[in-house]
Amino acid sequence: MVKFSKELEAQLIPEWKEAFVNYWQLKKQIKKIKLSQKSKQPHQVLDHEFGLSIFYPIRSLARNISNKLFHSDSKTEIIQVRSKSMEDGDEEVYQTELVQLFSEGDEVTVFFESLDGELNKVNQFYKNKESEFLERGEILNKQLGILLDLKRVLNEHRRKPNAGALSLSWSSSPARSSLCSESSANEISTDSQIDEIIAALEKKGINLISSGTRKNPKKGKPKMAVRMEVPATTPTRTITAVTSMLWEELVKNPKKEGAGDFISRKKIQCAEKMVRGAFVELYRGLGLLKTYSSLNMVAFTKILKKFDKVSNQQASASYLKVVKRSHFISSDKVVRLMDEVESIFTKHFANNDRKKAMKFLRPQQQKESHMVTFFVGLLTGCFVSLFSVYAILAHLAGIFKPNSERSYVEIVYPVFSVFTLLSLHLFTYGCNLFMWKATRINYNFIFEFQPSTALKYRDAFLICTTFMTSVVAAMVIHLLLRASGFSPNHVDVIPGILLVIFIFVLVCPFDIFYRPTRYCFIRIIRNILCSPFYKVLMVDFFMADQLTSQIPLLRHMESTTCYFLAGSFKTHGYETCKSGRLYRELAYVISFLPYYWRAMQCARRWFDENDLNHLANMGKYVSAMVAAGARITYSRQESHLWFFIVLITSVVATVYQLYWDFVKDWGLLNSKSKNLWLRDDLILKNKSIYYMSIVLNVVLRVAWVETVMGFRFNMIESRMLDFLLASLEVIRRGHWNFYRLENEHLNNVGKFRAVKAVPLPFRETDSDG
Repeated sequence: MVKFSKELEAQLIPEWKEAFVNYWQLKKQIKKIKLSQKSKQPHQVLDHEFGLSIFYPIRSLARNISNKLFHSDSKTEIIQVRSKSMEDGDEEVYQTELVQLFSEGDEVTVFFESLDGELNKVNQFYKNKESEFLERGEILNKQLGILLDLKRVLNEHRRKPNAGALSLSWSSSPARSSLCSESSANEISTDSQIDEIIAALEKKGINLISSGTRKNPKKGKPKMAVRMEVPATTPTRTITAVTSMLWEELVKNPKKEGAGDFISRKKIQCAEKMVRGAFVELYRGLGLLKTYSSLNMVAFTKILKKFDKVSNQQASASYLKVVKRSHFISSDKVVRLMDEVESIFTKHFANNDRKKAMKFLRPQQQKESHMVTFFVGLLTGCFVSLFSVYAILAHLAGIFKPNSERSYVEIVYPVFSVFTLLSLHLFTYGCNLFMWKATRINYNFIFEFQPSTALKYRDAFLICTTFMTSVVAAMVIHLLLRASGFSPNHVDVIPGILLVIFIFVLVCPFDIFYRPTRYCFIRIIRNILCSPFYKVLMVDFFMADQLTSQIPLLRHMESTTCYFLAGSFKTHGYETCKSGRLYRELAYVISFLPYYWRAMQCARRWFDENDLNHLANMGKYVSAMVAAGARITYSRQESHLWFFIVLITSVVATVYQLYWDFVKDWGLLNSKSKNLWLRDDLILKNKSIYYMSIVLNVVLRVAWVETVMGFRFNMIESRMLDFLLASLEVIRRGHWNFYRLENEHLNNVGKFRAVKAVPLPFRETDSDG
């Protein structure tokens, strides 16, 4: 049987861990009570040593029976739990008084004081979260009412003959477009279509106002407006927001009166999607709060039973009565609100189909299949066997000898290096998923992944082993065909065919081989490529950071693409791509692109959040771009001037990166921390791991030193060294990933943030302001 402490650790909400009953500390205090009993037993035995007789067991049994029969009511009088209201009257605290003296008086007093503290903590946290969710529910009901009225008016307008666009003035802000309209009870509007909207919303006590439709609003008490805000998450909305900002800030000429945007079905659909997502997150939060309540109730029950067993008293019954009367158990507001959200969601977002609604509100978790583990082991064995065969064939063919032909290393090596580095990155990501799960880091919440389709570590290992087994099998076939005397023009097509197969699998529309994950990956890459026009999420800049560690892979893709598109594989001439001017210039572009994308993401986040830290982070990537360009130039023009330029730019970029890694991304190097030069909260228990990780990150960050040391290698050794350094950078990135998400998770824990904050489309604002 699994101990309850382990069950609690596995089931509690990671972000709310500090708000749960500290079951482990209470267990330690019960152990102290038990030890106190054992230390007093010898004295009791000595006191009765000369008073025992053969009738003592009979008298003891009779005493126990009489206590059970005639003094059963006295058990509830062992303790008394009193509730007291604080000065503000909102907070109620519980305090236990010991009616009966215990032999272990000090330890029992400390135990019940701690138990009271835990009960008060749980009760207060539950009240705060309950009021927060109830307030959110009221806001969402208002949002839904406005949305339904707008949809109804828009549908009625579209059914009218010769109906054009339903026009309202739009007030734009830098980050979003805002719909606003202004109304007054004694004013008559010239636009009957706007009056229809205003009349429908005024029945609910809401004014949808637009500054362009009223010339002389009445003076007096400020009226409240409702703005429809659509976040600039797509390129079209971003460009619209930027142009509106420039129009207002630079031209400083307001739009002509009456001119403006219109209420379109697309905007209404966007608002509906936002409200629907907010209801889903509200329901999820309510479910978490319900789980919080039930787990804490079980924890109180278990710990009190342990106390009864150790103290040989019956104190749990009276204390549990108080626990059941406390707010976090007696309140039914959360359950009623969950039922209300279910009915609302089923009616308005699922066409009265409850089954469809539950797919959104309660997504089913994927069941882990043992077949995945089986195939991971099978494909790992196949990979090891095929790689051994490849190593033997390569040795017999003398491919990696210094005097061997250069065509294999210059042509085939870059193609297979792309697959190998990608597989290594998948492997490190699988290790990250394993460690995040083992340490209870909620990566699905941080990345905003759907739990039903999110990749698990076994799935990542399956993709990795499938990838590498296919690659090594292609490498073996390629060597066998070369050894059999086939034309190199035909044999060298094999890597290209493998690349085409993988691209086809990536974009395959059929629901096979992790389609949600594949499409999510494509969507993230699209967001990165189009930076800064898409709103930047955590998963977007996390993936962009991965790309900054895969610049060698992108360079190999450049040479591979050139080799196949330029037709070099027909002539078997690798010099075409190496000596071309365009190819040499593209080397700068490809080395800059990952840093450019990441810098643009920082600029976009600064634009959205107005946080100067994002501009400082952008400076880190700009310095990396300068250092990368200097190293490429130095590799082609080895002079003392460029040596010093490379040295200075690389040192500045490395120090900048190391500072950001340790202080900003990992949250370490805090001089005031209780853990020397780390941070106060650590997920890993062994502190030495953090110190070793710091040293390892420093060593791998300065791997660029090899490029300026002037070591002389032959062509094959140089390619192998480049591959080794690229692999070490991928490993460093995987190592960096764990601590980056650990720090993000601890930030969520510190703010008790377990539910995503979904922006709402309608916002109240002062119409006169």
